[in-house]
Amino acid sequence: MAEAARENARRPFDARDFAERVASIGAEGLERRLGDHVLNPDLQQLAERPDARAAAVLVPVVDREEGATIILTTRAKGLRNHSGQVAFPGGSIDPGDASPEAAALREAREEIALDPAFVETIGRLPVYVSGTGFVITPVLALVRPGFALAPEPGEVADVFEVPLSFLMDAANHTRESRMWQGRERHYYVMPFGERFIWGVTAGIIRTLYERLYA
Repeated sequence: MAEAARENARRPFDARDFAERVASIGAEGLERRLGDHVLNPDLQQLAERPDARAAAVLVPVVDREEGATIILTTRAKGLRNHSGQVAFPGGSIDPGDASPEAAALREAREEIALDPAFVETIGRLPVYVSGTGFVITPVLALVRPGFALAPEPGEVADVFEVPLSFLMDAANHTRESRMWQGRERHYYVMPFGERFIWGVTAGIIRTLYERLYA
């Protein structure tokens, strides 16, 4: 009876439910290439550019009692790419990395001191091609509470958590546009308090929503 009661009380946005959704889809559709060109068809050539750099980001879903959260960072203002923007922990895949999962875990440890002992990788999203020349593999992971984070000042200005329930609510996804290099560019934004989630990060979050919760 107690087990049944716990099961009935399970929240729709807890970590266990998230893991079950990932497992139910598995590798279906991972051959697709998503990215900035999806909302901007004139950028289709991004998906085929041969000089794109391989990168990986960790999508860390924390198993909180009150509901799952996702760890995000604010990139340091002095960085060459996406400075000052909200981002997942991650970066380029190095020759010594055995896989995108290994790269994402390494980068998360270097950027925010997330100990891999608290992390279980459980899947991937389709690769995301950015306008800045990266082919990004989003690595989905569950994070066990008890970890301690310490941002690397040269790379990360801030680290914070956002409820999964907020990010997986389409009402919080707004499609906006602005003129860039003489053309109108479309993208998603997801304001969260004083945080402004947009660009590649918002695109990956939108992919997560469409794949698991839409």
